[in-house]
Amino acid sequence: MESYATAAQVYAAGLVFARIGAMVMLVPGLGDASVPPRIRLAFALLMSLLLTPLVANGVVVPATMGDGAGAVIRETLIGLMMGSILRLFLSSLTTAGEIISIQTTLGFAQTANPAQAAPSTTISTFLALIGTVLVMTTDLHHMFFGAMFSSYRLFPFGAPLMVGDAATLAVQTVAGSFALGVQLAAPVIVFSIVFNIAAGLVGRIMPQFQIFFVATPLSVLLGLSVFALSLGVIGMVWSSRYRELLGVFS
Repeated sequence: MESYATAAQVYAAGLVFARIGAMVMLVPGLGDASVPPRIRLAFALLMSLLLTPLVANGVVVPATMGDGAGAVIRETLIGLMMGSILRLFLSSLTTAGEIISIQTTLGFAQTANPAQAAPSTTISTFLALIGTVLVMTTDLHHMFFGAMFSSYRLFPFGAPLMVGDAATLAVQTVAGSFALGVQLAAPVIVFSIVFNIAAGLVGRIMPQFQIFFVATPLSVLLGLSVFALSLGVIGMVWSSRYRELLGVFS
């Protein structure tokens, strides 16, 4: 290897690959279960080769195997932390989809979710795919590439691992994602409350009227109509919040 790269350069590239590879395995879009592992590994290797000359200056090969293994584990944990934070934020769309499905009586309509490799409600799957499309079409993935480079300014080689700060950020992300999911589903929630109150009043005024057979199809039709009308706002709000989250790592 000395004819092509020194031992320090190979070691530095391995550390960069450990962090970048862990991030790519979890980030929305590239880290989806529908993306073949070979594609993700190839992309992580390419990014590692590009970033190593920029961020790996001054890296020294450790004297013992234990120190080298500890450094690799540390870089992997940093990558998993950053990728997990971005993946947790994507759950806001899943939460919104689950709430909308419940409010429109479509909670039992299940379909395969390529982002999670598990079945979920149809609306949740649709919103998850919309989120991935928004990340790619609004160039938010460029900010992710910038976050890869900036992570070495926030977490340089050899610096102490900030476990407490990472746990706090994860908890805040989960709480914010759930609150955002409820906010995104708010139009359908308001419609469902108003519609159910109106259906209840009709049922009390006209007991002989078969309110269930009339209200159920209307609830689905009108609920999906409200969801379709608010879809543009949902995409804009979610993209803006995702951009703010990426700015934390930039």
